[in-house]
Amino acid sequence: MAARTDLFQSPDYYQVDDLFTEEQKLVRDAVRTYVKKEISPIIEDYAQKAEFPQHIVPQLGELGCFGPTIPQQYGGGGLDYISYGLMMQELERGDSGVRSTASVQGSLVMFPIYAFGSEEQKNRYLPKLASGEWLGCFGLTEPDHGSNPAGMVTSFKEAGDHIILNGAKMWISNAPFAQVAVVWAKDEAGEVRGVIVERGMEGFSTPATHGKWSLRASTTGELVFDNVKVPKLNILPGVKGMRGPLSCLSKARYGIAWGALGAAMDCYDTALRYSKERVQFDRAIGGFQLQQKKLAEMITEITKAQLLVWRLGSLMDAGKATPAQVSMAKRNSCEIATNIARNARQMLGGMGITGEYSVMRHMMNLESVITYEGTHDIHLLITGMDVTGLNAFK
Repeated sequence: MAARTDLFQSPDYYQVDDLFTEEQKLVRDAVRTYVKKEISPIIEDYAQKAEFPQHIVPQLGELGCFGPTIPQQYGGGGLDYISYGLMMQELERGDSGVRSTASVQGSLVMFPIYAFGSEEQKNRYLPKLASGEWLGCFGLTEPDHGSNPAGMVTSFKEAGDHIILNGAKMWISNAPFAQVAVVWAKDEAGEVRGVIVERGMEGFSTPATHGKWSLRASTTGELVFDNVKVPKLNILPGVKGMRGPLSCLSKARYGIAWGALGAAMDCYDTALRYSKERVQFDRAIGGFQLQQKKLAEMITEITKAQLLVWRLGSLMDAGKATPAQVSMAKRNSCEIATNIARNARQMLGGMGITGEYSVMRHMMNLESVITYEGTHDIHLLITGMDVTGLNAFK
């Protein structure tokens, strides 16, 4: 397939740019330039082939997309959360799978090691993960425990200075190529603990997941533990219970709230440009009322979401954001992006299903994004519980 020229122009109907600092805009523009140059020309081809562009991992590390909020002493960027959000917005504008790679690395692998790890663990793992020399993955979801991760059956027993880990995790982004996995498993007392598992440990395998119609340029797999001997020094000392993995998910969901908005922006920008170029009944289709309705609704929802994630980023930077506020933004961005992708696809007609445009790829990717890190319905119930104080999960 011929390389595609990226003509993207970012929509900003309410001059949200004025809310960002110069540094935040510089960070965003650096990632936007990278995506236009390195991701957009190749991503359709990789998606069609269902291959992960492995060569981008060190590029993303060099750009600072892995753990941008982690302090610089551990190889991170020491940036604020709005900068992190803008990075994820631009990466997912290119492709959800590229943003997933960065989200997992930063929020689900580096963050728990930074927040709950020993100084030795931080110094051993974080710089290599930040640079992209190592790729990491996060093991929480199991074949029988998705929305209810506390029901996990993966567990370990003590054996001298080691533990013996058994179980399996499923739907794990980055798994087939990861050197490091942060795995959540129950100890003999039934407490959830974080364990760092390294590739090469006997009994640890990462079979790839094939046949996906979504996130085709991302790599997904399983984590299988068959009596894996892991040093006790690899247990994260700073946390016990579900607070550990759930705090990681809040960070990842925050990134998704910005990321899905990036996919929405790309679909809108594509549909807007197409509506001015495509002529039917002797006029550009953008002049017809029903097409203008679609575009007007798209830009309205994008604008609302831009203000929502900006405010959430401000709360994150002030240390005031709640997990429930993150859930609301994640669900909203995913919902509006999914609807915008579907409407943009309709506006493009038959061309919308081809790889000549990004819309159908975004549309398929967003079916995963609206499901992972908490489904649409789970996030609705999180908001519902927050406003009523009543638990609908049980």
